[in-house]
Amino acid sequence: MDDFHRTLHSLRVWDAELPGFDTAVAPIEPLALFREWFTHAAEAGQLEPHTMSLATVDGQGRPDVRTLMLHDADARGWHFASHSTSAKGRQLAAHPDAALGFYWPTVARQIRIRGRVTACGPEESRADLAVRSRGALAAALTGRQSEVLGSPEDLARASAAAWERAGAEPDAPAPTWTRYVLDAAEVEFFQGDATRRHTRLRYTRTPASAWTRELLWP
Repeated sequence: MDDFHRTLHSLRVWDAELPGFDTAVAPIEPLALFREWFTHAAEAGQLEPHTMSLATVDGQGRPDVRTLMLHDADARGWHFASHSTSAKGRQLAAHPDAALGFYWPTVARQIRIRGRVTACGPEESRADLAVRSRGALAAALTGRQSEVLGSPEDLARASAAAWERAGAEPDAPAPTWTRYVLDAAEVEFFQGDATRRHTRLRYTRTPASAWTRELLWP
């Protein structure tokens, strides 16, 4: 057996004591439960609980996925940001239906969210970037996300110039930087169980904008 398969087959999950999930007392809408689970995961020691996967589709209908940061979760939906000219930005402009995925192995929980993404306006997008770090601004000013890179030296030069500008001009505009909001139509909460009797609760939005809840087989 090679090192990869030896390592793969030796891995175990959820050896620690796991939290319960009483679906009978779950809130009537998913945002409150998301915030509760998010805070619990952070307090339980989960590293970077605000990282999430964003799935989109390209012009040929092929799925695409990447990891990025959650910027907020409120009554409008789940917020994130990127360049409108990036691969994800172009895909969302053409096909705004998308999905988010959170996985917190420390507490054996995951959350899946599906809905439609809307781009925020320039003012809100500028405000999103203004509260972030100098490094985040430098990365935004470097731009050209998802374009073909000629060499590492090209990146080093562009990044150095962007870092210098970000320090000298903390309000420097990054015109393609865009804040997005995913308005959820479906949210599923998954609580892992060591005996594999996992608990899954799905919220689905009705045409009247209310939420229905149903359990799913694991």
